[in-house]
Amino acid sequence: MAQSSDPNNRPKPGPLPPPAPHSNEPPAIPPSSWAKRTGFRPRFSGETNATDSDPISNPPAPKPAVNGTAQPANAQVQVQGQGQGDKDQAVKKRREGEGRLPPKPGVNRQANNAVAVEAPAVQPSRRGVRNGDVENPVPRMVNDEFVSRQVHMKYELRDTPGLVPIGFYGFQHYLSMMGSLILIPLVIVPAMGGDHEDMSMVVSTVLFVSGITTLLQANFGSRLPLIQGPSFVFLAPALAIIKSPEFLGLNGNNFNHIMKELQGAIIIASAFQALLGYSGLMTLLLRLINPVVVSPTVAAVGLSFYSYSFPQMGACLEIGMVQILLVIMFSLYLRKISLLGHRIFLIYAVPLGLAITWAMSFLLTEAGAYKYDGCDVNIPTSNMISDHCRKHVARMKSCRADASHALNSSPWFRFPYPLQWGIPVFNWKMAVVMCVVSVISSVDSVGSYHASSLLVASRPPTPGVVSRGIGLEGLCSVLAGLWGTGTGSTSLTENVHTIAVTKMGSRTAVELGAFVLIILSLVGKVGGFIASIPQVMVAGLLCIMWAMLVALGLSNLRYSEAGSSRNIIIIGLSLFLSLSVPAYFQQYGLSPNSNSPVPTYFQPYIVASHGPFRSQYRGLNYVMNTLLSFHMVIAFIVAVVLDNTVPGSKQERGVYVWSEPDAARREPAVVKDYGLPFRVGKMFKWVRWVGL
Repeated sequence: MAQSSDPNNRPKPGPLPPPAPHSNEPPAIPPSSWAKRTGFRPRFSGETNATDSDPISNPPAPKPAVNGTAQPANAQVQVQGQGQGDKDQAVKKRREGEGRLPPKPGVNRQANNAVAVEAPAVQPSRRGVRNGDVENPVPRMVNDEFVSRQVHMKYELRDTPGLVPIGFYGFQHYLSMMGSLILIPLVIVPAMGGDHEDMSMVVSTVLFVSGITTLLQANFGSRLPLIQGPSFVFLAPALAIIKSPEFLGLNGNNFNHIMKELQGAIIIASAFQALLGYSGLMTLLLRLINPVVVSPTVAAVGLSFYSYSFPQMGACLEIGMVQILLVIMFSLYLRKISLLGHRIFLIYAVPLGLAITWAMSFLLTEAGAYKYDGCDVNIPTSNMISDHCRKHVARMKSCRADASHALNSSPWFRFPYPLQWGIPVFNWKMAVVMCVVSVISSVDSVGSYHASSLLVASRPPTPGVVSRGIGLEGLCSVLAGLWGTGTGSTSLTENVHTIAVTKMGSRTAVELGAFVLIILSLVGKVGGFIASIPQVMVAGLLCIMWAMLVALGLSNLRYSEAGSSRNIIIIGLSLFLSLSVPAYFQQYGLSPNSNSPVPTYFQPYIVASHGPFRSQYRGLNYVMNTLLSFHMVIAFIVAVVLDNTVPGSKQERGVYVWSEPDAARREPAVVKDYGLPFRVGKMFKWVRWVGL
C-alpha cells in the first residue's frame, strides 16, 4: 500500500533501539572528577577534559526514518584497521588492562571478528569509567605543541621499544638539552676568575653530577623523565655571592676561595629543600602554588638577565647575530620539515646553530679576520702596552675560535670527585639567600612535574610524589654542592618543551642518556671542547635559552583562564614589579660616572654593598638588599600574595590538578608510573606524605 505524500500523515520516527543484549559493557557512569566537583569548564584554558586516546567529538545525530524506523548513526559495521603493528596492539591492550585507555563505548569484546555493535543511546562520558577515577585534563593544541598523549607521543613513560631506538631517542633528548646543561659553568667560572682548566673541570663535573642526579630522580624521586641539571634559578644568587664586597679585593686564587663559599651556601640551602620535601611541608606549600604563581616567577628568571646576554655580543655582532638568526630560522621557519621522519631543524635548532656559527668563526679566524699586528690574545689586558691591542683584545677573545686553550690543556681522562676544590666554607648570610632561592626552584619544579606528567604519564602525580621529588632534588643539590658545580641541581624547565617536541617520554631513554652523560664526563677532552666555545656564542645561546625560559614560564597560563581580568592584573603587576623593584635596589647609591672595577653587566649583582636597606646588622643588610634585587623573588612574592588573597574560582585560577592518593593506589597504571622500584616503597609506607 502506497504511503501518502502528505507530510502530516507520514509515520514519525520511533524510539532508538535498545542496547545489544549480549554486550558485556556496563553503561557509562559519569566519573567522580575534579571537574565535576569544582565545576571546571575550560573556556580560555588549554587544559581540556579530553579522552586518553581519541579527540572529543559530539555523538552524531540519528539518520532520518526509513519505513517508520529510525536508523542510528553508528549502526553501520566498523572494522578495525589491519595495518597496525603487533607492538602497537600489545601496548594498547596493556594500557586498557591497566586502566590507562578507556574501552571504546559500544564495542563487544567477545566478538571474534572485532566488529562494533550498536551503542546505548546514552550521553557518552568524556573518560572511561573506573572506580575512584580522577579526571586528567590534557593539553590539546595543534602541530608541534602539546597534544593528546596517546595519539601523538611516540613513547610514554614506561615504554621500552628496544635498545637501538631508545638509545637514539635518549641521545636526541640530551643533545637538544645540551645548552641548558653547559651554559651556567661558562658564565660563572670566568666571573670567579677561573682559567680554561678550571672551566673544563667544572663542565665535566656538571655533566657527571647531572647524570647521577637524573638517575636518582628517575628511580627514587618524581619518576618522570626530567633531566636534572644546573638551573638558571641559581645563577643570579651565585653571581651575587661571587660579586660580594668581601671578594672584590681578593688576591691570588679567587676561583677556589669563591667556589668553596658557593659550595657551603648550596649545601645548606639544599638541606633546607630536602627538609621541605621529606617533612611534608611541601604538600602545604602546594596549596599556594598555582599557574598564576608559577608563570610570572619562572618568566622573571629569564627576564632578569636581559642586561647580560646581548651586551656581551656587542664585541662580535657578526657572529652572535648569525647564530640567533639561524636558531630562529630552524626553530620557526623550518620547524615542519622532516628528514627520515624527524623534525631535525626543530629538535636540533640550538646545536645546529652553534655548530654552523662555530665553523664560521673558525674559517674567519684562519683567514686572519681577527688577527691584529703585534697583538696576542693570551696576554692579559693589564700587561698590554699598545693601545691598539687594548682596543681590539675584547674582539679577539670574543670572535676567535682558538682563543681558548681548554681543549689542548685538558687530559683524556678525569674523574670528578667530591670536595675537589677544598673544604666548603659556610657563611650564614649567603646560605639564607640560597635557601630562599631553593623555594623558587621548588616552585619551578612543581610546574615542570605537572606539565610533563600530562604528556607522558597516566595521571598527574599525587602531592606525596611531588613532595618526594622536591625532597630528592634537595639531596641532589647537596651532591652538586659537594662536587662543586657552582649551582644547585633541579629539574630543567626546558625539558618539558623537549618532551613535547621530540615526542619521547620514556623514562628508560632518559636513564640511558644519563649513563652516557656520566661516561662523557670522564673524558676530559669533552669538557675541554665545551669550555672552548667562544664567548660571543655563549652570549648568543643565553639569549635563546633565556627567551625560551620566559616563554615556558608564561605557558603555564594555559591551565588557567588567561583572559580573566583578575589573572591579567596579577600577571601584569608581578612582571612589572619584578623588573622595577630590583632596578631600584640595583641602582640605589650608584653614581652614573663612577669607575667601578666590576663590568657593567655584573653591576646588578653588587647591590649588597650599596643597597637602600641599611640597619646596624651588616648580615641582615646583605640578605635583604640581595634578595630584593632578584627579579624572581619579587615576582613570586607579588604573585603568591595576590593569587591567594584575591577571590577567584578554581577554574579561573587554574588550580593544578594532582591525583588523589586513595584513587591512585587503586589504579595499577598510576602505581607503576610513580611507585618506587626494588620494593623501596614498602619501606616507606608509613610516610604517607611522600608517596602514593
